[in-house]
Amino acid sequence: MWDRWSDNYAMSEADFEPMREAAVERLDLEPGDAVLDVGCGPGVNFELLRDAVGPDGRVVALDYSPKMLDRARARVADHGWENVTFRRADATRGDLDPESFDAALAALATLSLSVMPSPEAAVERVHEALRPGSRFVVFDIRSFPSGVLRVLNPLLERTLHLVANWNTDADVPAATESVFGECQVVETHFAGVTYIAVATRDGDLVSDDEH
Repeated sequence: MWDRWSDNYAMSEADFEPMREAAVERLDLEPGDAVLDVGCGPGVNFELLRDAVGPDGRVVALDYSPKMLDRARARVADHGWENVTFRRADATRGDLDPESFDAALAALATLSLSVMPSPEAAVERVHEALRPGSRFVVFDIRSFPSGVLRVLNPLLERTLHLVANWNTDADVPAATESVFGECQVVETHFAGVTYIAVATRDGDLVSDDEH
């Protein structure tokens, strides 16, 4: 599915750019930090992450789709970026060796966890790869959480499953909370269908007043 989508990601990249920017801002990255991009796709977050960590920082990009990684590597080569490294990894399995990430200080997952067969397993692997106190930010899609638009959820869920292999049973914020202890949805768009959620390893809740 995502090998096929690797050639048709431009619309998603453009439409969600403001939300991706907001998600990266929530990471509170500093120059020199190391950050994981979980389910990096064709590398749409790379420029934002590199701007945040600077030339002395590191972006470690993870994806399971070979063609998505090919697109991501081509993007890095086109820009001449030297501090982006790649891992082809299944985030739901034991492929995220913490030692290989040099104790990452943050992790980002944009539009990736909800298409995985087990978001909770992926979140567990991310949790293991982060230092205590490190922040995990998720930007993703869900069904309409409330209001009259909930009547459209069966159609929305069926469409997302057919188009993007969306996991209709996924509850990414709940999965994140179950692993990290606490998770806060700090921003929503499109009547709550898209959202940004923040968690910190060891369960230190991030207050919206910090931003």
